Amino acid sequence: MAAAGAASPTAARAKDRKAARGLRFAPVAPNTADKVTVPDGYRQNVVIRWGEPILRGAPAFDADKQTAKAQAGQFGYNNDFLSLLPLRHESEGHGRQVLVANHEYTDEVLMFKGYDPKNPTREQVEIAWAAHGLSVVVVEGERKTGALRPVPRHRLNRRLTATTKFHLTGPAARSEFVRTKADPRGTTVLGTLNNCSGGTTPWGTTLHGEENFNQYFAHADKVTDPTQAARLKRYGVVGGESERKWERFDDRFDLTKEPNEPHRFGWVVELDPYDPDSTPRKRTALGRFKHEGAQPSLTRDGRPVVYMGDDERFDYVYKFVSSKRMAKGDSRWAREHNLTLLDEGTLYVAKFTGDSPAEEIDGTGTLPEDGEFDGSGRWIPLATAYAGGKAVSHVEGMTADEVYVFTRLAGDKVGATKMDRPEDIEPSPHSGKVYVALTNNTDRGKPGKAGADEANPRNLNKHGQVLELTESRNRPEATRFAWNLFLVAGDPNDPSTYFAGFPKDKVSPISCPDNVAFDPHGNLWISTDGNQLGSHDGLFGVATKGERRGELKQFLTMPKGAETCGPLVQERRVLVAVQHPGEVDGASVEKPASTWPDGPGKIVRPAVVSVWRADGRDIGV
Repeated sequence: MAAAGAASPTAARAKDRKAARGLRFAPVAPNTADKVTVPDGYRQNVVIRWGEPILRGAPAFDADKQTAKAQAGQFGYNNDFLSLLPLRHESEGHGRQVLVANHEYTDEVLMFKGYDPKNPTREQVEIAWAAHGLSVVVVEGERKTGALRPVPRHRLNRRLTATTKFHLTGPAARSEFVRTKADPRGTTVLGTLNNCSGGTTPWGTTLHGEENFNQYFAHADKVTDPTQAARLKRYGVVGGESERKWERFDDRFDLTKEPNEPHRFGWVVELDPYDPDSTPRKRTALGRFKHEGAQPSLTRDGRPVVYMGDDERFDYVYKFVSSKRMAKGDSRWAREHNLTLLDEGTLYVAKFTGDSPAEEIDGTGTLPEDGEFDGSGRWIPLATAYAGGKAVSHVEGMTADEVYVFTRLAGDKVGATKMDRPEDIEPSPHSGKVYVALTNNTDRGKPGKAGADEANPRNLNKHGQVLELTESRNRPEATRFAWNLFLVAGDPNDPSTYFAGFPKDKVSPISCPDNVAFDPHGNLWISTDGNQLGSHDGLFGVATKGERRGELKQFLTMPKGAETCGPLVQERRVLVAVQHPGEVDGASVEKPASTWPDGPGKIVRPAVVSVWRADGRDIGV
């Protein structure tokens, strides 16, 4: 599936030779086409679609003959986070890599003909369980292009679903809050749900954030204990029947039967993609909330630091600083040691303070007199985890178990800054600066809700912003930091927008930043979710330094209804996950809003796409 272009990459470079290295392409115009649109002179292919077989014995996808058994061996639904890791042994084959993908949730109305949301069948529910989770699949590059193809039945290929066994590790494992009838010790969970973004560790594992887990649980309205009810409400677990009605087929989704089951979700999962027999771990030392992602960096002495956002209006930015150093090398001892790094250390939440007078932050997005939204901040410790599952709370009135299982309440108690939906947070491997995607917050400034502050300067914020955070002395373990708003998103003609001071008539419009990534040149790449400007979502590159700092350029757009996820920007290839294409009100299998990627008459399918330059040269140079 190739995208034809009228101009060559050479012509595009000549036209835009002043752009930052890595961003020398003709920007894609906003559009509503039902396809992935890429710059002139670039090509693309679909790497893998929902339902493609990856395990031995799995059948080819047939939309009319889906089964739970088949789906458990096929690529899952709604791919989000992507990680691409090298195979560790050259003998594995030329050009092969390990692709790891999250499968956030299922759109049953786009999966099954005649789907009745009020009365799903057991088979439909079990297919959905199998379509959630994670996929590990080896992919192989074509020699003359940037195309990637899956390698079916490879020994590393794996599916992890809503019924796979996961271990709880760290300070909240064995807590009274995570014990159930099926797991009275509180150490083993069936499944992972709503895996959004994630991260790739320096020691070769992948991290996966469990986000909107609240939607799967039923009958919170029957909980009578006021403390328990308040805790559930703070996590969005409310109401009667769940949307998917899973509680009809498994008691663990019914709070009247398993009141602690929601506490076993909302964690960061760590997976070893090189060991297909390993049991993934839910790392409780990183706190429980609606995790968007978790991208680690290392301190100078080798301790991991993981930045995390809680994707909810008015929720918080967190980080975890490990107390253990990463072991180098690939020995068995080093691998086993590194699989303990995220169980011991301190969990923090962020407090942002602006440096402008309060009267200059009026909710309109007008810049203060100093010409920039900026200030300082501090990391407030919440709890510290030690060896053997021991932990100490730093929050008055809360035990360590309470801090880890009800982390949002700990953030409330210490006065953390209420943010505009903090999603992906990643440190630049080039500068050490940390970039926070704040997607939007249309409740900001409404009656009874928090109003604008300097880090979140617009009321009724439809378009979001990107915050740049600089740790004290550029040390990720620091407890103090400086910050500024790098981008304030929206239509460049909107006076409330800001692009790091770059001329606004020379940038692409952007709305609702979600995931972030970095290219080999240090440019920041931003994917969007929920564009409010009348165009489809997309992927954007922006320079973070030099005279072009703030020059934002759109690299691609999504099909109808799709969110841009999991961007990976390499020297000669860009990967994106096309999530929930065709997710439009009123759409169904019978009345599709999109037929991407296979065209008219075919069912819409989430998929992973690879993009490369037609002449085989590096991206954007």
